[in-house]
Amino acid sequence: ELLKDSTDKYDSRDVERIEQEDALVEAYLTWRMYVVDDTLKMIDESLLWRKEFGINDVSEGTIPRWMFESGAVFLHGYDREGNKLFWFKVKLHIKDAKTVVDKKKYVAFWLERYAKKEPGMPLTVVFDMTESGLSNIDMDFVKYVINCFKVYYPKFLSKMIIVEMPWIMNAAWKIIKSWLGPEAIAKLKFATKAEIHTYIGAEHLPPHLGGSKLHYIKWLLISLSKVFLLLKPFHIFKCTTKTSLNVFWWDVDGK
Repeated sequence: ELLKDSTDKYDSRDVERIEQEDALVEAYLTWRMYVVDDTLKMIDESLLWRKEFGINDVSEGTIPRWMFESGAVFLHGYDREGNKLFWFKVKLHIKDAKTVVDKKKYVAFWLERYAKKEPGMPLTVVFDMTESGLSNIDMDFVKYVINCFKVYYPKFLSKMIIVEMPWIMNAAWKIIKSWLGPEAIAKLKFATKAEIHTYIGAEHLPPHLGGSKLHYIKWLLISLSKVFLLLKPFHIFKCTTKTSLNVFWWDVDGK
C-alpha cells in the first residue's frame, strides 16, 4: 500500500530497493521493534528525505569543495569493536543558514558511500568537542545527524561517543538526549580525553586525543594522495598547508 502510486512521491530507485531488498525492510522492522505502523512511517520519512535531498545523485561533484577542505566531518579508523568511526569535529562547525543544506548533504554523502561499500555494517559516531563552545552548537544540524541514524539509516548506529564535552553544554545535550529515543540513548557514551581510549585505540585517534604522531604522519601522506585521486576529476580541490592538515583524517576509500 505504501508504495502504490508513489511515482511522484518517492525516487523510483529507492522504491525499487524497498521492493527487492528484504534485508533493508528487515532493518526497518528491527529498528522499530516489528511494529508495522511505526515501520511504515519510518520508511515513508526515509524515502521522502532521500528524494528531497536527491541522495541517489549526491556525489563528490555535487559537494562544494570547502566542505572537503574543512575537515569537520569524516570517516576514519575503527573502534575497539571493529566498527567504523564517523567523526564530527564540533569546533570547526559554524552555524550558517546559507550553508546548512550543503552540510546536511555532505553528511549524507559519507553515510551513503559507506552504506554502499559496507552494507549492514554499523558506524560509531564520535562528536569531538575539544575546544568547542556554544557558538559551535547548531541544534538543527545535530537533530539532523540524529535523524540520519534514528530514521534514515536503520540499524546503522553502533554507539555515539561525546568526547571532551564542556560543562557549559550540559543543558544543550539534555535537549539532544530527548530526541534520541530509547534505542539510541542506550548507545550514548560520554568520555574525556583519557577515557576515549576505552572505546578507541591510539592508532585510530588524532594526536590531540592521545593518538600516535607517527600514525598521524603516515595517514597524512596516504590520505592526501587519496583525496587528489577522488577530487581531481571534478577540479574542486586546491591543496594548501591548512587544507592538508584538515583532510588528513579523511577516509576516502573506506579503509
